[in-house]
Amino acid sequence: MTLKQLLKKATDKTNFQTVQHYIDFSSAYLDFIAENLQAVIVSQNENHYQFYQYKKEGNFNVTRPINSSLMYESNQFDRAKKKFKKIIANLEENDSKETRQMLNNAVYTIQQSIGATLDALPANRSNTARKIAGDLFERFIRLLLHDVGVDCTSGVVNIPVIINGEEAFKMSYQHDLIIKHGEILKAIGSVKTSSKDRLDKIFIDKFLYNKLTETSVPHFAVFLNDIQRKNGRSKGKYGVSATFLPGHFKGYTVKLNPLDGVYYCDIRPNMLTDAILKDSIKTFDCLLFDDIWSMLKSK
Repeated sequence: MTLKQLLKKATDKTNFQTVQHYIDFSSAYLDFIAENLQAVIVSQNENHYQFYQYKKEGNFNVTRPINSSLMYESNQFDRAKKKFKKIIANLEENDSKETRQMLNNAVYTIQQSIGATLDALPANRSNTARKIAGDLFERFIRLLLHDVGVDCTSGVVNIPVIINGEEAFKMSYQHDLIIKHGEILKAIGSVKTSSKDRLDKIFIDKFLYNKLTETSVPHFAVFLNDIQRKNGRSKGKYGVSATFLPGHFKGYTVKLNPLDGVYYCDIRPNMLTDAILKDSIKTFDCLLFDDIWSMLKSK
């Protein structure tokens, strides 16, 4: 595929209806960048991040930061995607440190293939690119949960407001992930490519829902990463900066209410070392292999 063809496909969300559609797109993108980039730019401050620069057909645009330790190359993805489908088909029989890492890498690679493709759009369509990438990531996570056997939809939850033990009226909330077991609501999830400008709402949503309903329904969040491009003072010099706000996260966790799970494909170093953060934040594989099943079993 050419970059023009990839863009046409990525900007039409109807092309992404199954997990296989996402896999096929990623394969096509990785084949393209193997031979057709203007340059690969290494981040000046965190060297495992790279930026892809397109040629003229992509307006010489530079992509979002790509974590080279997570992003598969074309030949690696060809091998991994077969195992990826087997992992999704039977998590229990494929649970190992290696398969968990492969699942994280594959999810990251697939989503960043879409995001990086959309980065080739003209600058005046950057908001469109962010919106499409976010919508497709949300759908991708929902499809993955469905394929591992979880009853997962998106839509509106009508919250009954309980006063003195009786329902007084309802409030409507839109949610990315609505997890049910039969007719019973088991968990509510939020899916975003980044926590930037969205963290507060996720914590407050849990607080309001459980306060209004007098229940303790688990709320969790899935993020792709929390990193953005930072342009250096010298032309062509690029670095990265974090968009995660640890103070806000810890403040809400300690003083409002902790979330029941926060999952990243590209987890930041401080999330693995800070006492409060590492108790709350995990890599994405932990949701599929472990935590979602605990939520489904909870009363």
